[in-house]
Amino acid sequence: MAELIVAIDVREEKRLDDLLSALKGQPVWVKLGLEALSAFGMGLVERVSSRGFKVFADVKLHDIPNTVGAASRVVARTGAALFNVHCSGGRAMCAAARGDSADEAAKLGLPKPLVVGVTLLTSLGPEDLATVGFSGTPREVALRLAQIGKEAGLDGVVCSVQEVAAVKEACGKTYLTVCPGIRPTGAEVGDQKRVATPRGAVEAGADFLVVGRPITGATDPAAACSAILQDMKK
Repeated sequence: MAELIVAIDVREEKRLDDLLSALKGQPVWVKLGLEALSAFGMGLVERVSSRGFKVFADVKLHDIPNTVGAASRVVARTGAALFNVHCSGGRAMCAAARGDSADEAAKLGLPKPLVVGVTLLTSLGPEDLATVGFSGTPREVALRLAQIGKEAGLDGVVCSVQEVAAVKEACGKTYLTVCPGIRPTGAEVGDQKRVATPRGAVEAGADFLVVGRPITGATDPAAACSAILQDMKK
């Protein structure tokens, strides 16, 4: 069954603690993105893990293979259960992330982290692709990048729900799909363009649903989280 990842992108200590307390006991992962990691440092991963959550370190590494490999070792040391790189960095870069993080985890006696590749940000629509240098439709671009990740040995990709079926068909059903841009029915879309409901994402075959503002921005985050989990179960 699909799992829920709650994106906690905050920079205030009290806000962070309040959200973690609200989510305590819920069967969810926690995603720590650039805002939170910039504010608190990579030590935040271990800190959140110690409160009983599996952590997705949303670091989106993108550099030369040697640099990404070294950074991946650092991420592995934190005990992150999952982290990501940009597939557009190429096959060698993605392979360095997968291999070096696995080596570091083994050396330290830690579980090997899952490594997934970002295909196309869900804030980008068809009209944005040419501007950033991509040719083809969002589905075509995401599929090309997903195959690069597969060839490099990644565990899966970050993609929109609209691309899940194509990725699974091309890369195999066990190739993980982590899907942001999830919005409950009636929720504001915000800066996302390729969105889906929690129920729609599960029906499409997504393995992980990433939800941020509909939970963290709710008056009652715990209730909002529970409602999304129930929608997924339907």
